[in-house]
Amino acid sequence: MSDIKMGVVESHFADIIWENEPIPSGELVKLCEKKLNWKKPTTYTVLRKLCERGIFQNQDGVVSSILSKDEFYALQSEQFVNETFQGSLPAFLAAFATRKQLSEEEITELERLIHNYRRPQ
Repeated sequence: MSDIKMGVVESHFADIIWENEPIPSGELVKLCEKKLNWKKPTTYTVLRKLCERGIFQNQDGVVSSILSKDEFYALQSEQFVNETFQGSLPAFLAAFATRKQLSEEEITELERLIHNYRRPQ
């Protein structure tokens, strides 16, 4: 599952699936025609690519996710930090904070997250 990235259009398509799953593939075609102005072959081509990446599955004409939306974005974030910051979350946060000053609310939320994920020693 090394290639879990999606482009903007693929992300819109994925959102349609996540919001409606499990969804019959014929219904997905209709939704994509309505929301994305896609023809049937385009829907099936993009679906096939995302199924090959292990994000969705199409079994017996019913499309559902293998990865939830939250799981997908967590993996994508982890992959970005690994590729860009050698896996260092502190380095990522430091780089982020140099461009955008964190608000008190954001700092409090980060502290809460750290506290909740800290393992007892």
